Amino acid sequence: MSWLTFVGPTGPLVSHLAILGVMPRPRSPLSRLFTVLLAGLLAGLALAVAALPGNLLAGFATRSVLGAFADLPAALRTPATPQRSYVYANDGTTLLTTFYDVNRTDVPLAEIAPVMRQAIVAIEDRRFYSHGGADLRGLARALVANVAGGAAQGGSTLTMQYVRNVLKTDPSRTAAERAAATEQTVGRKLQEIRYATALEKTLGKDEILNRYLNIAYFGSGAYGIAAASQRYFAKAPADLTLGEAALLAGLVQSPEEYSPIDGDADAALTRRGQVLDAMADTGVITAAQAAQVRAEKLTLRPTAQPNGCTATRADGAGFFCDYLRRWWLEQPAFGATAEEREQALRRGGYRVVTSLDPDVQATAVEEVRKVYAADDERALPIAAVEPGTGRVLAMAVNRQYGVGENQTVNPLVSGGGSVEGYQAGSTFKLFTMLAALESGRTLSTGFDAPSRLPTRYPAEGEASCDGRWCPANANPARMDGYRMMWDGFGRSVNTYFVWLAEQVGQDKVVEMAQRLGITFRADADASFAENDAADWGAFTLGVAATTPLDLANAYATVAAEGTYCTPTPVESVTAPDGTRLPVGDPSCKRVLSRDVARAATDAARCPVGQQSAYEQCNGGTASGVDRIVGRPVAGKTGSSERNATETFVGFTPQVAVAGIAANPDDPSDAVGGPVQAQVIAAVARTIRSAVEGEPVRDFTAPSRELAGEPRRPEPPRPSPSPRERQPERERELPADILRWLQGRRG
Repeated sequence: MSWLTFVGPTGPLVSHLAILGVMPRPRSPLSRLFTVLLAGLLAGLALAVAALPGNLLAGFATRSVLGAFADLPAALRTPATPQRSYVYANDGTTLLTTFYDVNRTDVPLAEIAPVMRQAIVAIEDRRFYSHGGADLRGLARALVANVAGGAAQGGSTLTMQYVRNVLKTDPSRTAAERAAATEQTVGRKLQEIRYATALEKTLGKDEILNRYLNIAYFGSGAYGIAAASQRYFAKAPADLTLGEAALLAGLVQSPEEYSPIDGDADAALTRRGQVLDAMADTGVITAAQAAQVRAEKLTLRPTAQPNGCTATRADGAGFFCDYLRRWWLEQPAFGATAEEREQALRRGGYRVVTSLDPDVQATAVEEVRKVYAADDERALPIAAVEPGTGRVLAMAVNRQYGVGENQTVNPLVSGGGSVEGYQAGSTFKLFTMLAALESGRTLSTGFDAPSRLPTRYPAEGEASCDGRWCPANANPARMDGYRMMWDGFGRSVNTYFVWLAEQVGQDKVVEMAQRLGITFRADADASFAENDAADWGAFTLGVAATTPLDLANAYATVAAEGTYCTPTPVESVTAPDGTRLPVGDPSCKRVLSRDVARAATDAARCPVGQQSAYEQCNGGTASGVDRIVGRPVAGKTGSSERNATETFVGFTPQVAVAGIAANPDDPSDAVGGPVQAQVIAAVARTIRSAVEGEPVRDFTAPSRELAGEPRRPEPPRPSPSPRERQPERERELPADILRWLQGRRG
């Protein structure tokens, strides 16, 4: 029978086990008398047992109340305490935000100031380095203090407190099991003693102390010494001073009451003095040092840790953060369900280095705000993607990510949820050109493009010609006439590309867009793509909704010479133990031949004011891009019907950037044609920022086979006049001689 239970499991004496801090104190006079009697009895027993030789006591404890280390819960053998996950920009140092349910970050003992270790031992368990997990003398001392009516003491060692903290926070245990870890019962206390002694038989004292300091609650939402050091003093635990360490050590007894931020600052100072006295009593500091620090004023530097995307520190990066979180919830590496993956992000203690480039992000945010203010109903979302990896370098829009006024949590840049996207106009002509090149047609494929082109698709209203869809060129003076892919793309000739799509097959154009990552989020678009792709005549003019991220990544596929990479917001994810998880690495595949991609790029240099490898560019819709970027660049503009949206996407071999001006909440609100120049400039300057300092890389010219023979038909010459029909040598002769010659010929 255990020395703790010899008085019997029932009867009035059991109610007096308040000596262990496990049951309510008696209040009646008779009960108080029983308490005094029981106190003397148990105190004598405890002291007697404490006086036994150490090895005899250890053997007795092992046989009676202690279990083997192997019988411990897994969380005690291999702790899995909830920890905060840190999210950084691609430089690995710029902190974007953190995710946590519990504000905790584990640190090794070597990174905790020695005075902090000394302070917690002195005030919580001064015999820590001499007992075996359950300090019988401490229990007796707590017994006497509790019975005498002094400050309530539980007699728990640091090891026992550590056991309790683990069991009440272990995510693998049920809610009921976690609640039971703090119940005021004899059974719970016995379990703590048994587990604590088993731990002490296997783990070193410093390891137990380290685990305790990493899990203890210090108030104000700070779990563990690293979080507490940051929360109260904005510093690492290695840098704590004696006064700071004493204050933090004093908090663990009653964290919410003593917290100088959320609780009673005076009580915190009083408690700090008690810790200093305890440290002096144990000899780790002198009485003079204790007195000197006790006289110091309390100096705090409260620092709140960001939590989630609404607290993202980088300006305008909340939308990227939200994209990262959505990506995370889809990764099987973090759990079998979305709920498990969310828990992993908030409790797993990961170090996430994202793909976000702080400089590119800052430029993109600055540029979109030049076009529209944060409170404007219209928006300009911009996305930047790295060709060949799919890494998302920036996601910006003229909104704040949040739930307040003029804020939104809708994924305006990446799409998803209620955001289906925006029409991107003639930027979709790229997919028609790629499908045509893949089918064997060349860049020299020519067509005499009319102002309006009757098609086989039925239509009504302004766009019909005798009941057939009859698309028109936006600027007949600049667009009509004989066109090849180069100038058809450069001048954005609608009738040329509608004709070309008919030659190739609309279904092949739609399939090409999907191959390059265009996702149809709108139900009507998805239905067309699945059931009526062959008859989707207007698809090449960009009537399907898309997002800047999808569009930038599609063009990045061409920039990477036909290699499609799934967009990713991360560069690396590292677990708390330093293991790098196999997520976030580029996931790429070839979807186009290099030559087809190079040919499309050659034509895409025409819109931006540059020249193709075959000297066939003769005018473009975004000619100023060449001057802004100042290096080889390609791209395409797009305007939806009646200028409801304005789009530009541009790329170099190192980056692809897309921006779409639209009203996300009202598609009928046209942004207007004049904003196109601003969209073009915003995207071009973002490209320039992304490649600044990077080596200048040129595009590779396509083969002559795909270029074809870039010959334009000679214009028909009018019939020559009688004088033009004369031999050249006779044209300057005098008239009388000419008449004589003509007479002789007649």
